[in-house]
Order: sequence, then C-alpha cells, then structure tokens
Amino acid sequence: MSTKTTSGKIKIAYTVAGKGDTTLLLLPGWCANRTKFEGLIPGLSQHYRVISVDWRGHGESAKNDSDFGVNEQVEDALSVINETGSAAVIPVSVAHAGWAAIGLREKLGSRIPKLVFMEWMVFDAPPPFLDSLKAMQDKNTLKETLDFVFGKWINNVDNPKLVHFVRDEMGAYPYDMWSRGAREIGRAYGTYKNPLNAVSNLKDKPSVMHLYGQPDDPGYLKAQEDFSKANPWFSVQKLNTKSHFPMFESSDEIVKKIIEFCK
Repeated sequence: MSTKTTSGKIKIAYTVAGKGDTTLLLLPGWCANRTKFEGLIPGLSQHYRVISVDWRGHGESAKNDSDFGVNEQVEDALSVINETGSAAVIPVSVAHAGWAAIGLREKLGSRIPKLVFMEWMVFDAPPPFLDSLKAMQDKNTLKETLDFVFGKWINNVDNPKLVHFVRDEMGAYPYDMWSRGAREIGRAYGTYKNPLNAVSNLKDKPSVMHLYGQPDDPGYLKAQEDFSKANPWFSVQKLNTKSHFPMFESSDEIVKKIIEFCK
C-alpha cells in the first residue's frame, strides 16, 4: 500500500507491506528512489512490517523548494514512523542514508534496537572520494563526475533493472540535488570521521550489521572483521555481487541475512 504523510509542509511518500510488531524502515540514499527496494519487500514482508520511503524531493515525495539536509531527512523518517504507529523500528539504510539512520537512533533510542547498513563506506573517506564530492558541487564538473561514477557502478554489470535505476532514475536528478547530497555526505564525514566512529560515540550502541558486495577487497573485509572482534555490537556480511547495488543482484541472500540479524 502506497500512501503519504506530511513532514513540515512536505508530503512524504512511502509504501507499507506485511505485518508485525517490528518495522523494517527501508531508506534509500541521496538521488535514489524507494523503487530500489522492490526486490526485497516481498521476502522481508513475510516476516515483518516493511516501510520504504522516498525522501523529500525524491521519487513520489513532494519537491522541496528550500534547502535541506540530513536533519530534515531524519524528520521525514520520523513523520513516517509516527504516522504508521511504528513502535520498534529497524532502519535498513543504503549508502549515506546511514547518517539519517544514526540520527534516528539518537532521537528514538531503544525504539531503534538495531541498524542495517548496506553498501556503505564505514571507515574514513579516502581523498579521491572527497574530491568527487567537491566536483559534484560544481556545475562545471558534475556531469563528468557522474559519468565516471556511473561507469564504475555499472561496469561489467549485465542487469537491465540495475542499469535503468542508475542511468535513468539516479541520472534524472538535477545539479541541486547531487550538490546537496555531496555537501551533506562530506559534512558528515568531516563531523563524525566515519560511520563506525559515529555509532561508537552513541551513548547506548545498537546492534549493527553491514551488508556489502563491493569493493571486492580482502583488506576492507578484514578491517571490518577486526573491528567486529573489538566491538561485538558490529558485524559484517560480504555478498557475492559485482556492483554497489546488491539488492538488484542477490535479493534472496540479502533478505535471508536481514531476517537472521533482526530476530
């Protein structure tokens, strides 16, 4: 069932499926629509109530004429949680929507018992990535930067739905949204250093699982496994996928791992 609620004066679109005392709140990243979760909802909704959200200015939510950032995204998610009467909520966030998920934990405390991060840069952002964020905030270099990033995302990927999502859905977002997202992502890394550090500094840390397929770098996995040994609240699951969008390639495996983690 698709519906809308109001966050401030902005209509926020979301979809509800399934039933249960615990709600999985699916949060897409910047310049991405909730359509990316279509392959996960049928399996997840057999076990939980599942709500997928379009951020303001994204998908079927209303456009936002004024500037906004992660704080407003947290308010958008809160409006959906309040509208649907969700008690226990587990955010399942993709990429940098994880900053909003952490913000929800700060706001709601134990009502957010767990967090699922998907395809996120959980350690310090490397200089080339930060350079790309700066380039996205310049009208003169945005197209060149997106062409490069999109090329990396869909290189050697033979999945029409994934290619359509990247090129046609994400590619349709204008400069102001890409620039805004890049600004907010860069600001978050500058403020918190990295996502795991941000969670570590929470007063009461929730259980956190990171699901990812790329990069296919053994060192990145080992660093997360080492962090998990020292911080039992964190766990990592490496997926056998070719792209940064595993929900298009391995939806059944993702559903299984999320259900196991959320029990």
